[in-house]
Amino acid sequence: MRPAPTPGTYPVRFGTAELLRDADRSNAWMISVDGVAQSHVNLDDPADLEFDYIRRIADVVDCLGEGPLDVLHVGGAACTLPRYITATRPRSRQLVFDADGELVALVREQLGLKGLKVRVGDGREGVSARYDASADLVIVDAFERGVLAGGLATVEFTNEVARVLRPAGTYVANVSDGPNLPFLRRFLATLATSFPHLALLAEPGVLRGRRFGNIVVAASRVELPVEDLTRRAASSAYPARCVAAEDLRQLQGKARPVSDAEALPSPVPPKDVFGIF
Repeated sequence: MRPAPTPGTYPVRFGTAELLRDADRSNAWMISVDGVAQSHVNLDDPADLEFDYIRRIADVVDCLGEGPLDVLHVGGAACTLPRYITATRPRSRQLVFDADGELVALVREQLGLKGLKVRVGDGREGVSARYDASADLVIVDAFERGVLAGGLATVEFTNEVARVLRPAGTYVANVSDGPNLPFLRRFLATLATSFPHLALLAEPGVLRGRRFGNIVVAASRVELPVEDLTRRAASSAYPARCVAAEDLRQLQGKARPVSDAEALPSPVPPKDVFGIF
């Protein structure tokens, strides 16, 4: 039997990680790095998703039809989503890339990674090394100190994701933005260079520019399950909006795609926006 996790602080590549027990669940845990919440996992119930944006990504996964999936994850931390997919879609094959080797070691030791394949290294390089048409789903949720890891919001990386995905595959990314959503608009333009079908999920306050927050974006060469996503988002404990088709094109406006030559970083979040609550 695995020993109980030990709450405390631990040095990792990108700062100091803190492992905290959830006060409301006996075997649920939160990991933060330098005060920025990274992951929440319930070891007794991997389908219990605490973070709202993680629930939105899971909604996309749930709407992709039945059966196992071949999944690439860029960014892992405590592997909340890989654990969820393992629980809800048995026999799925998953590979997680995470650049923070010390954090991966901490998670492996304290929270376990049984049955999950996690590779330490640069996620972009990891995706580029995969075979053509080898994945059903690529999920990008890779932040360093609250900022999207470098090189993951460019046309060149998007082309690599499109190459690795099967024709009906889906790309899902978590990004963050603030008033007027300038980074999101350009990210949408970037995805549109490879994928004709886009949809996003976010809290209404974030979409109206009232506050900084997460936006989950899905992209595919085939039509996305927009009606199902809209229903799920509206009925959630933390209601969100699903934006697609003409509404999304209007949001994107005349924004230009981002290239490697520009390497536009995602915005730095205001202090405490993604902190422990």
